Amino acid sequence: MVSAVTWRAKGLLTLTSEVNPKTPFFKKAGRSGYMNGSISPSICKLKRLSSLTIADWKGISGPIPACITSLPFLRILDLIGNRISGQIPEDIGRLHRLAVLNIADNLLTSRIPRSLTNLSGLMHLDLRNNRIWGSLPRDFGRLRMLSRALLSRNYIGGTIPDSISKIYRLADLDLSLNRLSGEIPASLGTMAVLATLNLDANKLSGEIPYSLFNSAVGNLNLSKNSFHGYLPDVFGPRSYFMVLDLSYNNFWGPIPKSLSQASFIGHLDLSHNRLCGRIPEGPPFDHLEASSFAYNACLCGKPLGACR
Repeated sequence: MVSAVTWRAKGLLTLTSEVNPKTPFFKKAGRSGYMNGSISPSICKLKRLSSLTIADWKGISGPIPACITSLPFLRILDLIGNRISGQIPEDIGRLHRLAVLNIADNLLTSRIPRSLTNLSGLMHLDLRNNRIWGSLPRDFGRLRMLSRALLSRNYIGGTIPDSISKIYRLADLDLSLNRLSGEIPASLGTMAVLATLNLDANKLSGEIPYSLFNSAVGNLNLSKNSFHGYLPDVFGPRSYFMVLDLSYNNFWGPIPKSLSQASFIGHLDLSHNRLCGRIPEGPPFDHLEASSFAYNACLCGKPLGACR
């Protein structure tokens, strides 16, 4: 009986229990020492399989066998770094014990299945760098155990579901390099443990919710969108940013003086906007380079040129 299969690049096939070595789990092709075949539906015969990892082989192609959703004990499905194509199984939500779904860096071309939100025990979701399209399920917030949701570099459109704020364990949300539009739900700024929010390179617009600037978020990247208006003068002691990137938007007016009241700002990028006026003095401005303020309407003062 097999409970786990792990096959990683530069590693070995590891089975945690007895197995018949002639069982055709993988359809191999090509030269020895490099896996460039496909995943055989025979893997679905391992009814008590709890972990399937075929990661970073680069050459595994073909679809994810649809029968994979018939494995009732599967907790980990890790297929990162291959050339797997086709769709995410529509009934992926049948895998009620699934805690890790990592199919990043492949060639998948499907919507996010609606049944995905049935995975009530899912803790790690990584769909980065595929060709996934459509919108995020409106009930995404049903994934209450999720701590990381990484969906960057796809073709995901529509708006950001407000229900995401119900995922009280979510610490890392990466939706960058997609086609999202509309405004950021203000409720994201109320999430207790959300530390990283990457929404850069989308089509988001409107004003940034004030709540995000005094929240648990310490890495905030909203660059390369269509946000506009004045930057809110609402920063304070609760504002702590390792990274605050607001570049390549349409912000205008002065830089908020309250930024100097933030507890810490490591990297600040306000370049490529329409900001105007004197750059405030003191921290964090005294350690920033000119590139943080370049290509604005009429900013002046250190580290740019003197104001006239």
